[in-house]
Amino acid sequence: MSRRQWRTLLIVLRMVLIVVVGAGCVQIPEGWKFPTATPTPTNDPFAQNVRLGRGVNLGNALEAPYEGAWGLVLREEYFRLIREAGFNSVRIPIRWSAHAAEKAPYTIDPRFFDRVDWAVNQALSQGLLVVINMHHFGELMASPQGQRERFLALWKQIAEHYQGYPPELLFELLNEPSEQLTAAVWNELLRDALRVIRASNPNRNVIVGPVQWNSIHALPSLKLPPEDRHLIVTIHYYEPFQFTHQGAEWVAGARAWLGTTWQGTEAERRAIEADLDLAAAWAKREGRPLYLGEFGAYSTADMDSRARWTNFVAREAEARGMSWAYWEFGAGFGVYDRARGSWHTPLLEALIPSKDH
Repeated sequence: MSRRQWRTLLIVLRMVLIVVVGAGCVQIPEGWKFPTATPTPTNDPFAQNVRLGRGVNLGNALEAPYEGAWGLVLREEYFRLIREAGFNSVRIPIRWSAHAAEKAPYTIDPRFFDRVDWAVNQALSQGLLVVINMHHFGELMASPQGQRERFLALWKQIAEHYQGYPPELLFELLNEPSEQLTAAVWNELLRDALRVIRASNPNRNVIVGPVQWNSIHALPSLKLPPEDRHLIVTIHYYEPFQFTHQGAEWVAGARAWLGTTWQGTEAERRAIEADLDLAAAWAKREGRPLYLGEFGAYSTADMDSRARWTNFVAREAEARGMSWAYWEFGAGFGVYDRARGSWHTPLLEALIPSKDH
């Protein structure tokens, strides 16, 4: 239905209700208002990147080997809390490869699709934009050619499954391409994946990032199909790494970094500014919007340093026109304390200052 037809229908409904109410046939509840037509959602990638705004990753849930394996199970209330705190979007990391057949046609478990549907619908029902990605596909990183057909088959299923969803749902091709996914291999594979997605979702915005774990410094190696203008480019940022990952159990030697602080000295600020300037300059040259899909500091760092660093990165990203999604909601980097049922106030304030509420 066009916007003009929608308005005409509303006018007719108003006239009918006026007649019916005037005749005393029905009572309208106090405070009830007539609906108004809403603007058609835009899928312009720059406009939608603005709408992504300030987001948070729902990490350690659906990208675990199975939900709950890493201690976090998604709950309905989390989406409401995220919206009420002032976030605009969520990024949902998903390990599709753990829930799909290893042989053709690589069918995704319908029960897992149901669970992802639930999470997507929870986000949309709260007015949040939602990004779903392909996370922890380690087999693809180790053997791109051996897993190529599986990767494309998974995206064909995902794209067709969600083709009827509104544009507020975005796809992200692959989290942090690395290892054997060199720039040349990845550039070819991402083109193939985009062709698969475009067959069922010609205008949906898709998020794509460079190799080396979505590194800013790998952006020049990212070659996107110039004809596809429904793309948003993602980068991840965890510098200085010895600060953000101190004590991280999965990083060799990280215990030796415990006690590293981030004071916001001029030198510390300039290092971050220089990195983000590189990203912004690349995006301007290429005419692509930028999404800082991950940034955060692990809980073993002191809270004051974490809050200072988080605030600085978020504000500097915003100053350069980037949307962002903090890593992450309620686990090791979490902005929310699930045990206490409350936000870590310094981190939340660093991400969404109270003056902006």
